[in-house]
Amino acid sequence: MYPVQLLFRLAKTICVAAIGLMALLIVIGNTTDYFTNYHFVEHVLKMDTTFPDSNIRYRSISSAFVYHAGYILIIAMEALMAFCCIKGSWLLFKNLKRDAASFHASKNWAVAGIIIGIVIWFLGFEVVGGEWFAMWQSHIWNGLGAAERVVSFLVLVLILLHLKEEDAGIS
Repeated sequence: MYPVQLLFRLAKTICVAAIGLMALLIVIGNTTDYFTNYHFVEHVLKMDTTFPDSNIRYRSISSAFVYHAGYILIIAMEALMAFCCIKGSWLLFKNLKRDAASFHASKNWAVAGIIIGIVIWFLGFEVVGGEWFAMWQSHIWNGLGAAERVVSFLVLVLILLHLKEEDAGIS
């Protein structure tokens, strides 16, 4: 195996591990300081800080049960993402020096974790929170910038992960 090939594989493994660690730290933060981000979810769903004359406020939800259920669902998905990415990075690490087919086959858990992250931050925050609940209108409870950063990194790592060594001109 060429040193460049090993570095390329190591980069993939480290990126997946970093995503797993990020997700784990988010889960720890959301469970040990539950109400900080619970209030974020609550205000986004209430739409109480969107433009006062907005004609889409009919979409707002005023149910504490829904706020808690939604937030717990987010935390559960983040925990699943952390598990998949940590397991995925471990499998990548274990297969770091094996043949290309074995290394490529060990990517499934990592891909699953990254896809879960895309569902959380793109579908959940960008699409549902940002567009349906008009989070973009709030100067206080607007998480779109952070969601965009996370989604961008997830997509870039997903692309990196799917590059095979032969696709990158490494033989």
